Amino acid sequence: MSKRTQSIRSMFAGQSEHAVDNDVKRPSLPRVSSGAVRSLKDTFSDVEKEYEVLRAKLASGQIAVEIDPSLIDPSPLADRFSEQDAVSFEALKTSIRERGQEIPVLVREHPSVTGRYQSAYGHRRIRAARALNIPVRAYVRTLTDEDLVVAQGVENSAREDLSFIERAVFAGRLEDAGFARALIQSALSVDRAEVSKLVAVARALPGELVDAIGRAPKIGRGRWQSLVDAIGNEAALKRALAVATKPGFATRETDDRFMVAFTAATKSEEGPAAQLAPEVVTTGSGAEIGKVATTDKQWRLSIRRDRNDGFADYLTAKLPELFEAYEAALTEKQSSAE
Repeated sequence: MSKRTQSIRSMFAGQSEHAVDNDVKRPSLPRVSSGAVRSLKDTFSDVEKEYEVLRAKLASGQIAVEIDPSLIDPSPLADRFSEQDAVSFEALKTSIRERGQEIPVLVREHPSVTGRYQSAYGHRRIRAARALNIPVRAYVRTLTDEDLVVAQGVENSAREDLSFIERAVFAGRLEDAGFARALIQSALSVDRAEVSKLVAVARALPGELVDAIGRAPKIGRGRWQSLVDAIGNEAALKRALAVATKPGFATRETDDRFMVAFTAATKSEEGPAAQLAPEVVTTGSGAEIGKVATTDKQWRLSIRRDRNDGFADYLTAKLPELFEAYEAALTEKQSSAE
């Protein structure tokens, strides 16, 4: 082979190798400035920080989460009676159904049952969510027993919706559980003297009588103390307990049940039962309809004929119908309880 032929082959061989090299060479990526890289890193850093803040807030209970209400148990130290106003509860259900749950409840993880919770406050909202079959919005926080009772007591004191006897029984339960008087003061937002009065009333009243009467929201400390004084007499206590077990007692309104038991306890042994001061019954606008007077044996409604003569006749005519409706409601309640 001549030198000239070798040179030509070499030339073409070099071009082929160069061409192949160009064919397999990967395309170059565009250059990214160091500023763009730093910006991307800062973005990831900000996301991580926000995630950590969110996780910290969730861990500390600052953000509400949704929980199946069937997983929430009541506080081990109840501050309310189980019997509540059915009308206000239905109003709460309607509000949550139409506008959602505006205020979250407060719970803690159950100390002994994995996957369950105990409520500090908001039990009516939890009950409403359970009835509506929807999740309940809740703050989940780490609470000791002391934190739990203080939280539920302070929340209810702020709303002022616990009746006197509910607060008294709650104070007694806290003391029975070994909590110091100072903590009971904090839980109920009262001073030491008031705690003593609450506990004293709770100690003096038989549990079965309190349960039979119920929360009695219109009855204050004065009348409960008067009942305590009255049942210091054994015969008076027996009369109060006896009337509380009579048929029909449980169907009365809770405040009325107190009045009936109080009247029985304060009845004179020698004469007829002492009559309580008549209660004025008014319309929603405040106009007087009549007056109700109660003894242990009678309930009297008096209507001034010069003002409401027509209503008196109307009510008289309607009494049979009202009594039949009452008996039907009583039968239905008894059937549902069986």
